[in-house]
Amino acid sequence: MVIMVASSPTKSEFSLGSYLLSDGPAGFMLSWVAGFVDTSAFIILFGIFTAHVTGNIALAGYEFVQSDEESTITHLLMFPAFMVAVAATSLLARYARKKEWPVFAVLLTAEAIALTVFLIVGVNLSPALMFNIQEEYILPIGIAGVIAMAIQNALMKEAKGVFKSYIPTTVMTGNTTQLTIDLVQVAVSKFASAGDEKAALAAAESLERMGRIVPILLGFALGGLGATYFVLISETWWSLVIPVIVISFMAVVAFSEHFKTVAQER
Repeated sequence: MVIMVASSPTKSEFSLGSYLLSDGPAGFMLSWVAGFVDTSAFIILFGIFTAHVTGNIALAGYEFVQSDEESTITHLLMFPAFMVAVAATSLLARYARKKEWPVFAVLLTAEAIALTVFLIVGVNLSPALMFNIQEEYILPIGIAGVIAMAIQNALMKEAKGVFKSYIPTTVMTGNTTQLTIDLVQVAVSKFASAGDEKAALAAAESLERMGRIVPILLGFALGGLGATYFVLISETWWSLVIPVIVISFMAVVAFSEHFKTVAQER
């Protein structure tokens, strides 16, 4: 006689590293860094946006009308710098995939290095900006910051498989738009008939997506507030060491999780 013994399914062990790199926590940390860096640069560099190019193009148009040639050129140069950095990041991601390296960890390391360069350049050149607007100092600092944030922009596209779907962590316009659309979807689904599975499914998808967007919006806002506090108190560039630490920490965790996964597969 054969005795059948029912075995209960084993629960997967909780991994702090996997949790930190999941959509919510990772999205929060990345958007916090973007908010902190963008706000810091905007305050100290007199209106340079490092996390996105839209603001720089708009300001370049305004400065052109004001006949401020130096400021116009400075803001316009952020656009090609951003594009070159995104292209380099994409090439690095392709190379990492070819070598079977952990793409997310590699790109986080690249961002940490770029932020460190941004910190060093800013610390050395920003004191001259405390008393006068000097484009010859604003330009190199701004480009260094744009390169760091361009890497993060490209990272969200190139780190395939890490996040459930692409959600920007540096620009909140699209996220705010999507959040509003999802809120409308959830509200409309409340008036749908009880048997409307299509409406219920759409509402569930919207709620799931909102759970990933809200931490990013919150992180960016808190990063901006944090930058305002630290920059106004210290009046130096040294506060940028905090984003460097955050991204470096994420890179270490990403590498650790990769090596752990490789060890388990052997």
